[in-house]
Amino acid sequence: MKDLVEPRFPKTDLDYGLAVCDNMDFLKQFRDESVKLIVTSPPYNIGKSYEQRRPLERYLEDQTTVIRESARILAQDGSICWQVGNHVDEGEVFPLDALLYPVFKSFGMQLRNRIVWHFGHGLHCTKRFSGRHETILWFTKSGEYTFNLDAVRVPSKYPAKKHFKGPNAGKLSGNPLGKNPSDVWDIPNVKSNHVEKTIHPCQFPVALVERLVLGLTDPGDCVLDPYVGVGSSVLAALKHGRKGYGCDLSAEYIAVARERIQSWQAGTLKTRPLDKPIYDPSLPRGGH
Repeated sequence: MKDLVEPRFPKTDLDYGLAVCDNMDFLKQFRDESVKLIVTSPPYNIGKSYEQRRPLERYLEDQTTVIRESARILAQDGSICWQVGNHVDEGEVFPLDALLYPVFKSFGMQLRNRIVWHFGHGLHCTKRFSGRHETILWFTKSGEYTFNLDAVRVPSKYPAKKHFKGPNAGKLSGNPLGKNPSDVWDIPNVKSNHVEKTIHPCQFPVALVERLVLGLTDPGDCVLDPYVGVGSSVLAALKHGRKGYGCDLSAEYIAVARERIQSWQAGTLKTRPLDKPIYDPSLPRGGH
């Protein structure tokens, strides 16, 4: 990884850096093409405690500024994963992934997947169907990008299935390491009873970022989150031998992020494993 330009976070942090600052100030500290993966979930402009609601046009202008700087620091073989939901104004839904797609394209980005993150808990709407999914726009800077499929394979439905006829008759028909995950990910969101729950009202589950880190980076690569919140993205990077960096305007959130990283370093932090099955109340206890 290329050196940072006058880093404002502690230079003694060898594997990670966190800062309480504006994300544009933070991003400007990084050299061109120095980051392998930028993964984040920006505010949705719906008036949460950590954001100031603005006209949608102003919100998109601000996002464009951050995306432009993110594109500058992204490595040629790197990826940007922008996880968003919907902006809602007087009951009307505005899908942010659709609104932000042309912004990424304007900077020459190429969409590889529109990943649907599905979860079982959310708002109980009364005038429309309840939203139980959000999306991750995975863009790359070029056609030559890191994608480690074997690192993120999931168990095959029929792992012992064999070819019935032909030159491969009797041989396994699928990859023994498992199958390619679909672009619909069923991962619980962080609610009150989640093992990772902190003070943040819209917290990233670590597992959601882990699959992106494993699939889109190599050990030692740099992962950055310009809206880091309580540090789930940095934790996902550190857990798998990557370097993690992030910033947030909230000193309280950054303090929690540092505490979580220290707990992880001490071996006491609890996170929900990526491969843990989703709880099914219809099964007997212990059967999920």
